[in-house]
Amino acid sequence: MRISISLLCLALMLSTITTTAHQGPQRIKVFISADMEGISGIVHSDQTSAGGSEYGRARKLMTDEVNAAIDGALMGGATEIIVNDSHGSMRNLILEELHPPARLISNFFKPMGMMQGLDQSFNAVFFIGYHAKAGSPVGVLAHTGSGAVADLKINGVSVGEAGMNIHAAGALGVPVVLITGDQVAVAQAKELVDNIEGVVVKQAIGTQAAELVHPEQSHKMIREAARNVVQRLSEFKPYRLPPPYRFEITFSNTSLADIAEQIPTVARQGPRTVEYMTQDYLQGYRLLRVLYRYLRAD
Repeated sequence: MRISISLLCLALMLSTITTTAHQGPQRIKVFISADMEGISGIVHSDQTSAGGSEYGRARKLMTDEVNAAIDGALMGGATEIIVNDSHGSMRNLILEELHPPARLISNFFKPMGMMQGLDQSFNAVFFIGYHAKAGSPVGVLAHTGSGAVADLKINGVSVGEAGMNIHAAGALGVPVVLITGDQVAVAQAKELVDNIEGVVVKQAIGTQAAELVHPEQSHKMIREAARNVVQRLSEFKPYRLPPPYRFEITFSNTSLADIAEQIPTVARQGPRTVEYMTQDYLQGYRLLRVLYRYLRAD
């Protein structure tokens, strides 16, 4: 009888070992949406577009902070990382300097814009180099989407790019766990996700100046934060906004509202304001991108 019990225990142990071996190591997928205005060292529009005198330097600063996030995620146990260049032309990150095994999504013509490439298979989202929303009295180069937008409200709540992208991740069931940028960008993200890890790499002074953290220090802080959040992913939950979704856009001028209201699903609400409703957040998000990115009044 004792022999039979011992053989049964041995069989159960072997079965557990075999099952674990077949499962292999745990896969942890991290999605990084990288903007530029929230990178330490960047304070002026001369740095944020290809025609600017300091754009080359800014690209390097941006790539280095993204690399710090990649390195920290890998240290924490991430097995796959996708980086989506999310600033302006979306051709800013220097591919040959990006740390492997991260892969890069580049160029601006993509339906989901700053969140292109994210799907339900990911475990976490990082926002690197994010900035404050349009209309913020303090926040380096604060805006939402483009200069065409004076304010964006989703279900009555004013949000910036971090907010609209947190909702997009939530619609896919993926939590946003880390944001880096100035103190205002971090605080605005925490209004939606109170336990999001925030790394303040500069203290904004109005919208055109900042007290900057040295790159070596910002990289260290981002690396440590990225490792930390990946190691405690169970603490984070997706921020799911219940339907229906009402998108309300106040443009910087009336001409853009004139054009936007020609879309059948878009209704005029004021001289510069339009709104539309949808049951599918991601569908609404794609239309939002069209309205702020591609409308032209000239």
